[in-house]
Amino acid sequence: MSLQSVVDDSPSIDAIDVSDPQLYLDDTWQPLFARLRHQDPIHYCPASPYGPYWSVTRYDDIMAVELNHAVYSSSGEFGGIQIADSPLGHDVVSFIRMDPPLHPVRRRTVSPIVGPSNLVNMEATIRERTASVLDDLPRNETFDWVDRVSIELTTMMLATLFDFPWEDRRKLTYWSDVAVANVDAPDAPVRSDEERFAELGRMGQYFSRLWNERVNAPPKFDLISMLAHGETTRNMTPAEFVGTLALLIVGGNDTTRNTMSGGLLALHQNPDQWQKLRANPALVPSLVAETIRYQTPVIHMRRTAKTDAVLGGKTIRKGDKVVMWYVSGNRDDTVIEQPDAFIVDRAKPRQHLSYGAGIHRCVGDRLADLQLRILWEEILKRDLRIDVVGPPQRIYSNFLRGFRYLPARITG
Repeated sequence: MSLQSVVDDSPSIDAIDVSDPQLYLDDTWQPLFARLRHQDPIHYCPASPYGPYWSVTRYDDIMAVELNHAVYSSSGEFGGIQIADSPLGHDVVSFIRMDPPLHPVRRRTVSPIVGPSNLVNMEATIRERTASVLDDLPRNETFDWVDRVSIELTTMMLATLFDFPWEDRRKLTYWSDVAVANVDAPDAPVRSDEERFAELGRMGQYFSRLWNERVNAPPKFDLISMLAHGETTRNMTPAEFVGTLALLIVGGNDTTRNTMSGGLLALHQNPDQWQKLRANPALVPSLVAETIRYQTPVIHMRRTAKTDAVLGGKTIRKGDKVVMWYVSGNRDDTVIEQPDAFIVDRAKPRQHLSYGAGIHRCVGDRLADLQLRILWEEILKRDLRIDVVGPPQRIYSNFLRGFRYLPARITG
């Protein structure tokens, strides 16, 4: 698509509001961001359903905001990490919504579970489960890839990380959906913020039972035990307890789950890249990084200016919302060559923003990479011929770029 056609078919630059979840449900966001990157990369939207906000759309500008936590705050005190402010009286407290010095202290409590040595320990289990899920898929009939593969694999991983009752593991998927759902979505699991926080309260009650068991037992290597015995986390307030659990569930679920689905769709839409991958399975690590960039499962992260600042020649005022659109930065042609193309042997596949950067970089990025790598290694090992046989159903959200349903069929 040429820039001229984008200009001809789009509203005036001042009228652009990329916060509309319908753009991501319909997957029609690309032209608007292309205009912003080329014409107004630090763009002010004076009126939206979420109030006025700045859009940061280029890769380097996003990195500048991401790394400057002295000016651009993630704190829930100022509104948190989404363009939508937390509803009054329903503050969610977790370390992703904290600034230094508290943020790194809380983050360190749970980071060992996704450290390199533990990933080595988990690899055999992940591979065994992945093999079992793939071998159980039907042949020559349509099934939902999201449910049978993406949700099942990530939910099993979450249950392991929490040492969660296996028979109840799908509760984790449900609570993840509740925590991040847009309540205006037609298929939202909750229809109001009051319903959301009631459900998260029930989640907290369930986890409280597990917490009480583990706080009175010797420390183990699971997330609940780590939090229960952690010096800075064992006495969390109820709001922080629920918020931290929700963060860990969403963080361990949505990025991997939606990239598993996005990867299959991208390969289906680019059969030449499928052929390239089959011819050279050593490209799987590159495929994983490219899929995470191309899918961009987290659409945006928001910061709030703590002081007046200048960004890209624009004056940001104290208290302004500053939204980093990862989905746009990952398509920035001034940094990434052919950014709208899906290329499994890209020269610099890890050059993307999907995991964030700096102190707020995704704590589980290596685990996500591992799960995705094993999935595609096991698919190639079995020489599975997988086709997408109908249009995907995406979720109604401006925060997560995800899938509700993806019809697939394995031939042979």
